[in-house]
Amino acid sequence: MKSHESISGFFRRRGKAYDAFDSFYIYRMQDVSSLSNRSPFERRDYYKISLLLEGESILTYADRTIPVNNTAIVFSNPMIPYAWQRISEKQTGYFCLFTEQFVSHRLKQESPAASSLFKVQGDHVLFPGKAATERMTGIFEMMMKEAEGDYKYKQDVLTNYVVLLMHEALKLVPPENTYVRTTSADRVTELFLELLARQFPITAVHDRIRIRSAAAFAAQLSVHVNYLNKSVKTITGKTTTTLIAEHLAKEAQSLLLHTNWNAAEIGYCIGFGHAANFNIFFRKMTGETPGHFRERNNR
Repeated sequence: MKSHESISGFFRRRGKAYDAFDSFYIYRMQDVSSLSNRSPFERRDYYKISLLLEGESILTYADRTIPVNNTAIVFSNPMIPYAWQRISEKQTGYFCLFTEQFVSHRLKQESPAASSLFKVQGDHVLFPGKAATERMTGIFEMMMKEAEGDYKYKQDVLTNYVVLLMHEALKLVPPENTYVRTTSADRVTELFLELLARQFPITAVHDRIRIRSAAAFAAQLSVHVNYLNKSVKTITGKTTTTLIAEHLAKEAQSLLLHTNWNAAEIGYCIGFGHAANFNIFFRKMTGETPGHFRERNNR
């Protein structure tokens, strides 16, 4: 497994020139070459919005695989590792990518950014109908024209287009998922989930998860462990311990699928000093041993 891909690494992989002074880039998919039909499973240090209009691909996260056939819009962010495999040779559509520098206060604080689109947990792949696809296509075309110009406030205009694109996507999300929570329990839970996610993916055999207990997370967030546990349970319906265990199990599954590390090495990386303890944990979470899981999925 490789480490995070930088935005300059993306341009090298795609055979495009990289301008370090820019923070926003937009292309038509068919205009950008690729040396491979598969982008590696890893975390990127940039944001990306892709609108696929024609073609077939497979999007893989740590815990699930989503077939994408023709129209789909995908939101990617530095928190979530993924792999993209192109199945059909012909791919048409648009994508824009932008850095943390472009993510202004407005993008971070307004309702679209507070939605599930760019969060650790939420809806990141959506399938718009014909009318929504036409509106999104129009927005991407306007962004392309704006990006080519030299208007003094071009960044502000591009930000407005990104916000508009996010609003169009939010219309596709069920109402209960678009509710913006503002209580202290919600904020603590969101911080907990982001802190948990930042520890993944593990990219080297000597890496190790450092924060893996409710008490350790509470200390990092400067809250009492009882308050953290109550907040997380109220907001997610799951205990803090359960969410931590689920993330550790997902990471273990990902490492078993995407590396050749043995079970003892993977167990060490996710915090188990003894292989036997890791095997017990993995069987409890998945119903099978690490060896059986790897063998079954590599057939």
